Amino acid sequence: MSEDAAELAALHDELRSVARELLAKAGEESAVDWQLIARSGWLGLEVPAEFDGAEATFAETAVILGELGRAAARGPYPSVALAVHALDMVTPGAYRDELLHATVAGTTVPAVVIAGEGLEPGMFRVEDTADGAVLTGHADFVLDATAADRLLVPAVQSDGSAVLVAIEPTTPGVAVTPQPVVDETRSLASVEAAGAVVEPEALWQFENDAPGAVQRLRHRASVAVACDSLGIAEAMVDATVAYAGVREQFGRKIGSFQAVKHACADMLVRTSVARRLIAGAVRAQVEADPDAALAAHMAKSYTCAAAVDIAGKAMQLHGGMGYTWESGIHVYLKRATLNRSLYGSPGAHRRRIAERYSAQT
Repeated sequence: MSEDAAELAALHDELRSVARELLAKAGEESAVDWQLIARSGWLGLEVPAEFDGAEATFAETAVILGELGRAAARGPYPSVALAVHALDMVTPGAYRDELLHATVAGTTVPAVVIAGEGLEPGMFRVEDTADGAVLTGHADFVLDATAADRLLVPAVQSDGSAVLVAIEPTTPGVAVTPQPVVDETRSLASVEAAGAVVEPEALWQFENDAPGAVQRLRHRASVAVACDSLGIAEAMVDATVAYAGVREQFGRKIGSFQAVKHACADMLVRTSVARRLIAGAVRAQVEADPDAALAAHMAKSYTCAAAVDIAGKAMQLHGGMGYTWESGIHVYLKRATLNRSLYGSPGAHRRRIAERYSAQT
């Protein structure tokens, strides 16, 4: 390992340790204090120093995302991290800069309006009218839309160009309706815009590859969810191994039984594979690799499916205790189940992988 790589690994270990300690103080039923998260610098990890950011990369954000999954933590951090990335993708301006600074300070909570179902973003449209630019469209299962005080909506203009629209949830013509899901640690909602007027300064052009910008946002969201699922898998492996080391049956620790050993080993192997795929997907995002989409499909499809299986196996190996509220395993299983469907099922992502390789033959 090079000196730079060793320093980066040490930084990530320290960040992981601090995040784990901070999240442990919140408890299972409440979100971490938002101002505490802001003071910890998590909101500005990928933000330039001129906006009080840390000028880090998605690699550091991914560490936090994994710890959120490990703790089954509540709160809109994943959506805000995606919003920061979206703001970084558009042309700078006074309003955008103000919003970015407020986000880092924790005084504004933005969320990107991307449909949580399927692999398509659920594109909105911006049309010119006598009253100015108006926004129309609909998206279901938008993560943390109910917690946001600013919605960032990817949309298409009449000329076919992609833009990012900043709009408040209370704007006339905008409706945010909560959508209950199996995972109670997160909030999702449908977002509908029916002729909502957009202020000129709140409509931003994407820089560089505008046509692919929205898909790149979606790939980033998929990798973020995969990081969360990796954290879930790691937590379930640790909890199951610890339980197998103390629970006795027939006068022996259940961890000494061959069947339990094999099950734990299988959980560990699947988690290790997922970790490698996540590392590749995160690296591809950081380096803007041409194959970043492929890496995202691979990480999302494998990790999110594996996390459900691992959480289910953890529940079985905990015996009757695993099915009780006291064990807390049901929280992880439900969260993993939502992750599996969010931003495309494993099957949908595998089809994209197959299409990619079919096109090369």
